[in-house]
Amino acid sequence: MAKMWAGRAEKETAQIADDFNSSLHFDCRMYRQDITGSMAHAAMLSHCGILTEQEAQTLVLGLAGIMADLDEGKLAFDPAAEDIHMFVEQVLTERLGDVGKKLHTARSRNDQVALDLRLYLRQEIAAIRGLVLALLAVLTDKAEQYKDAIMPGYTHMQRAQGVTFGHHLMAYAMMLQRDVGRLDDTAGRMDVSPIGCCALAGTTFPIDRVWEAQQLGFSSVALNSMDGVSDRDFCVEFLSACAVLMMHLSRFSEELILWSSWEFRFVELDDGFTTGSSIMPQKKNPDMAELCRGKTGRVYGDLMALLTTLKGLPLAYNKDMQEDKEAVFDCVDTVKMCLQVFTPMIATMKPCVENMYKAAQKGFLNATDLADYLTKKGVPFRTAYKISGQLVSWCIHHDTVLEALPLETLQQYSDVFDEDVYPAITLENCVARRTSLGGPASVEAQIAAVKDYLSQQQTEQKGE
Repeated sequence: MAKMWAGRAEKETAQIADDFNSSLHFDCRMYRQDITGSMAHAAMLSHCGILTEQEAQTLVLGLAGIMADLDEGKLAFDPAAEDIHMFVEQVLTERLGDVGKKLHTARSRNDQVALDLRLYLRQEIAAIRGLVLALLAVLTDKAEQYKDAIMPGYTHMQRAQGVTFGHHLMAYAMMLQRDVGRLDDTAGRMDVSPIGCCALAGTTFPIDRVWEAQQLGFSSVALNSMDGVSDRDFCVEFLSACAVLMMHLSRFSEELILWSSWEFRFVELDDGFTTGSSIMPQKKNPDMAELCRGKTGRVYGDLMALLTTLKGLPLAYNKDMQEDKEAVFDCVDTVKMCLQVFTPMIATMKPCVENMYKAAQKGFLNATDLADYLTKKGVPFRTAYKISGQLVSWCIHHDTVLEALPLETLQQYSDVFDEDVYPAITLENCVARRTSLGGPASVEAQIAAVKDYLSQQQTEQKGE
């Protein structure tokens, strides 16, 4: 295929250089965005009198034909093309002749690729956002179903205080809600059109950048042409938001892996989201959770790769920036795949409520409540803390639990103990009395808040 930029060079580039330089094998996924942008550009050129209306209509129809042929598999990507922009323009010129050569008027591949990438990410952010909301809805429903299931809460991986399974799940719901916010922030700052910045210094043609941006659904245009073609902050922000999202999925995966082990037996993952062992027939491995945990490192790598690529680049466009797309595409594919498997994995997960409760009983999770009981009776907290610790030690040595201790034994450590200590340290009451905002006793309010949020999201989506 003849180079669209041929003219300056006196000889052909080496084949190995062409192969090294080509990006078509990965940026071809943006063909719809590239063609959509070109349609808007042709319309703008006509709107400004740079092309005739007939020329613009011919270009738009020709571009629509190329898109339809690519959609239907009637047209194959030419591996000899340097990139998706050159491929589309080459096919358009072959089909339309000289009119096709007019499409690139007042445009550079530099602002064209910046536009394509923004259009692509606008679509993918919306898709990922929808997947996060779907997971959030499933998680909230599961939390509501098990809002009263008592389990141990942990610090330092040691049983600490009593919570409920619903309360624990809602912690992840809060994380996912913030993830949606980060994606929204990224989309908002990305809502700027670079088209018309051209190579780096704009154009001498009387174009209307604002009109073209509006046709493409952008709220504003890049105010500095050098920044417009070299800005990839929006890619870094997107990768960063996805890295945080994957961190949350990874933390959740770690707990699912622990909880589904025989040592915990807090949950049982559905057979549809586990695998077996090739040699040990008893095994049920949480491979989907492990893969989500593992793929988090991959998304981190995409973020670090792009940050490293950009850190030393002078203005404006440099070929190094071709490396942005593979990182972005890999991140998109990885995050979507993880979310698509995570949601049904949570939906089909079966909590083992009795095992959670037994673990809570044996973890002395009411030790703090015992100290609080003494403190409310007038014992200084540090003294109450020491007494509670001594009683835990006694229970460990005698293989029992605090709520099973006779009153006589309790009174050996403090004479303020009375029969009212027992209702004060039952697991149910320990959880129910933690009524401070955000605690396990307020889980219904947390669930209601997230459901209101989800309802609002649905309303806004219907209104778009």
